[in-house]
Amino acid sequence: MTLLKPILYFSLFKYPLTEEEIFAFSEANCKDQIKSELNDLVSNKVIYKIDNFYLTVNDETLIKRRLSGNQMAKDIHEKATKVSRFISKFPYVESVGISGSLSKGYYDDEGDIDFFIITSPKRLWIARTLLILYKKIFLFNSKKYFCVNYFISSNSLEIEEKNRFTATELTTMLPMFGNRSFHDFYEQNKWVENYLPNKTISERLSKLNQVKKPLFTRLIEGILNTKIGDWLDSFFLKITYKKWKVKFNKLEDKQFNIALKSTKNVSKHHPLNFQRKVIERLNVKYDELKEKHNIHLTKEHA
Repeated sequence: MTLLKPILYFSLFKYPLTEEEIFAFSEANCKDQIKSELNDLVSNKVIYKIDNFYLTVNDETLIKRRLSGNQMAKDIHEKATKVSRFISKFPYVESVGISGSLSKGYYDDEGDIDFFIITSPKRLWIARTLLILYKKIFLFNSKKYFCVNYFISSNSLEIEEKNRFTATELTTMLPMFGNRSFHDFYEQNKWVENYLPNKTISERLSKLNQVKKPLFTRLIEGILNTKIGDWLDSFFLKITYKKWKVKFNKLEDKQFNIALKSTKNVSKHHPLNFQRKVIERLNVKYDELKEKHNIHLTKEHA
């Protein structure tokens, strides 16, 4: 009954799945296994099928919502590509990917465009600060089309938090621009196969676009590839960490270190700790399933 895990996971986002998608996000060995198990689950009214979609509730409006969001994602993709290209031209940005709901083919009026950024070693906080300053000055701090909340250094690419949430985010991410950093990134995060063995990413990597840095960017990097740059990167890390510690002082240290990770090689700005909330809500779904249908699923961890 592991087929229920992807259905329940995406139900948290009110996103019905097709048979093909259920297989991709499951641990099933073959597609034939999918068909018979899904038919049994529908017959027993554990899940519902409307058109080609499977849901946890018998609600046709969720299908309309998904299809509308799929179309909006296609419409916004060109803009997301342009912003990705723009970000890739900043100093010390090696690679840029699209994450969040857009990477899964969904977008709506309340959404934003999330970017995952790989930077050069020992220059993550310079790259991040320059991008945040651009957002604050030229975009009036709007994150609608410029949500840069996750940075990682190319010399430390393995994701520490290994769970269903991070595995889903990694395998659905859309590598857009940059060098071979994304190839190395996925090589160092093979652990995702323990959660999603059927989800492939090689096709997206083959479409990764290279970007030539403009002269101005190369000049900045030339100036900062010195001890001045070493000092500046450490300075930006220190002041950002202090600012976040004051601003989010209600978070426990353990939560802070996950939601607002601030190290030499990683910068996350997820103050709501969405990862933990999703895992907790998913485990509640598992409990409800056990109580209502006597189906036991192994709990997830954050």
